[in-house]
Amino acid sequence: MRDEAFCINLRLAKILWGDLSRIASQGLKELTRKYAFSVASGDLQLLDGRWYVTHAGLLRLSVRRRCAGIRTSAIARLSDSAASRWVFKATVYKSGSKGFVGYGDADPSNVSSLVRGSELRIAETRAVNRALRKAYGIGLCSVEELGYLSAAPEPSPRKASMPSPSNGNGAGNGQPRLRDRLCLLIRQHQLDPNLVKRYAADFCGTQELREASRDLVESFITTLADQATKDRDGLICKLNSYSSVEAVQS
Repeated sequence: MRDEAFCINLRLAKILWGDLSRIASQGLKELTRKYAFSVASGDLQLLDGRWYVTHAGLLRLSVRRRCAGIRTSAIARLSDSAASRWVFKATVYKSGSKGFVGYGDADPSNVSSLVRGSELRIAETRAVNRALRKAYGIGLCSVEELGYLSAAPEPSPRKASMPSPSNGNGAGNGQPRLRDRLCLLIRQHQLDPNLVKRYAADFCGTQELREASRDLVESFITTLADQATKDRDGLICKLNSYSSVEAVQS
């Protein structure tokens, strides 16, 4: 099963980032084996030939490892709201542990221009990422800790027949476009792209997928990946229901 997961990760990684070096391939194999990270779910990013873990990937790992809780707090004496400078402390609790502590800071000088104004949330995210990496022994840096990545090159995989989500759903902060992740899931699990589009719009509560916010689209992609992995037959039935609805409306 783990070999199969690695083969899927390797195939999707090559679609997203092209041919991998031997070191990058070996690293992906170890990350898949040890932490069950998924490229399709956006758990990992490859930047300049090096692997980075994402906030979403760390949170999914914490669920798999049955994390007992995460506590965060702003450090007032080191923060300055007027200057948009924030420092957070995060503590991750594993069963029977006293907690693993991580600190994160953010201000306009060390965040991407695309997320300017969100320094408080970024500082908290960075603190949580560091605490989670300590708790689970992950030596990778997280994407969210890298700061300026707004100019990072976008991957250019072959596109499935799927409209491009807009409204902030493109590439940002060094992460692949949500459209690309969605197309990968469609190809990986052999789903009907038109039915996925209708399901996505219904999930996000919009007439068209491109009208949905990035957070909603990302939530949908995570849900779709989970359903496709755990119960593909159930997902196919759900998608087919949208085909039935269209037939009735016609």
